[in-house]
Amino acid sequence: MRTSTRAAVAVVAALAVLGPIGWFWFDSLVTGTYDMAAMGYPDYGGGPATDHDHRTGIAVADLKGPSGTPDVAVTLTAGKAGSRYTLNGASPGPEIRAVQGQLIQVTLVNESVPDGVTLHWHGVDVPNAEDGVAGVTQDAVGRGQSHVYRFVAKDAGTYWYHSHQVSHEQVKNGLFGALIITPRGATRSDQVAMVHTYQGKRTVNGVPGISDISSSAIKVVNTDAGPIRIWVSGTTFRVTAIDGRDVHEPGVIKDQAVLVTAGGRVDLRLDGPGPARVDVGGGAALTAAGAVQAALPRDTLDFLSYGKSGFLGFDPDRPRRRFSYDIGRRFGFLDGRPGLWWTINGHLFPDVPMFMVTTGDVVRMTVHNGSGEVHPMHLHGHHVVVLSRNGTAATGSPWWTDSLDVADGDTYEIAFRADNPGIWADHCHNLDHVPEGLVAHLAYTGVRSSFQVGGPSGNTPE
Repeated sequence: MRTSTRAAVAVVAALAVLGPIGWFWFDSLVTGTYDMAAMGYPDYGGGPATDHDHRTGIAVADLKGPSGTPDVAVTLTAGKAGSRYTLNGASPGPEIRAVQGQLIQVTLVNESVPDGVTLHWHGVDVPNAEDGVAGVTQDAVGRGQSHVYRFVAKDAGTYWYHSHQVSHEQVKNGLFGALIITPRGATRSDQVAMVHTYQGKRTVNGVPGISDISSSAIKVVNTDAGPIRIWVSGTTFRVTAIDGRDVHEPGVIKDQAVLVTAGGRVDLRLDGPGPARVDVGGGAALTAAGAVQAALPRDTLDFLSYGKSGFLGFDPDRPRRRFSYDIGRRFGFLDGRPGLWWTINGHLFPDVPMFMVTTGDVVRMTVHNGSGEVHPMHLHGHHVVVLSRNGTAATGSPWWTDSLDVADGDTYEIAFRADNPGIWADHCHNLDHVPEGLVAHLAYTGVRSSFQVGGPSGNTPE
């Protein structure tokens, strides 16, 4: 074969290999400024399809909380020193408390966070404009700027707040706090236990090691990136609420651990009368004088069958829309970077589904994880009810959740009513996974984005 012919063949072969790779690289690129509502492709879940024009309709910025004199007014000043982030000079930030029905107003002031900051009210079904996701529901609050959040404390429960700007860095390094909404007429008798790992040290409310138990009602908040198992020594106990929703007729628990996924919360009630200890792993615990630590139980409480069944308020067997959220992992390009990335329904970000709904829809979703790692899935603006896991139907108290631990190989059926218009993130709360592509959105027809990722404000929600 002549040299020129061999060279031509080599060029053709190279183009045959590199051409598709170049196309995939080019197709993965994300512009420096983009509208999240325009990303990916609309998925109508078998329901009525409407024109998906993200440029028309009511603006996210107009879906805001009410005016009027607030019942609870708080100012939170965000700062950064080295790698540590603080609110009002501390981490965790101040515990915010309100009574169900009160109007909450929080003024966020950015004193020294160079990348900007927001506050997301994790588990609170706020109006969309108050959700605190940079580039989706607001612009990041730059250094020297402030932003006001207003919403009614509609549902009593245990919640928390955290930044949703560069969240995989800011939350890990301290920018979060607790939000507790108490029922009307209730007296305060609980203790909040925010579990967080700072530079490898597991803490409760920022304190490593052992702290004192001050109440038989303990609200555990997992602010870490992965699940934790907690257990009680010295007494039996009950789980009275999951992710801010009461458990119906909770049973007595003994010799079982409780899994709390990333972003999740559980309310415990210790039965007494013996001295009790609540371990959260990593050597951190709440304990009463004289309590003796027991080993981590082999068995873990199954929320699928815990408590007694109750009324859901809608019929999940007659959904208007059915969606699949199938989590995988494969090699490809993400914004021009080659690597092993998370996929949703086989697609790499930004070519992922936009789950489209209309107000009033009953929605049913199948969440499957075949990616090789656990994922704590968090849908903003809504609570979902768990219907089944791996084909086994729920038989206990309605398991309402906003942060669902989906282990590798598991398949969950969940349902909810679409009753909070907006554009809502639906993502993994191992926040390191989100910049690697594990984020989709739930969008209501007739709602348009008011903000863009990137841009002059440097919006970087994940």
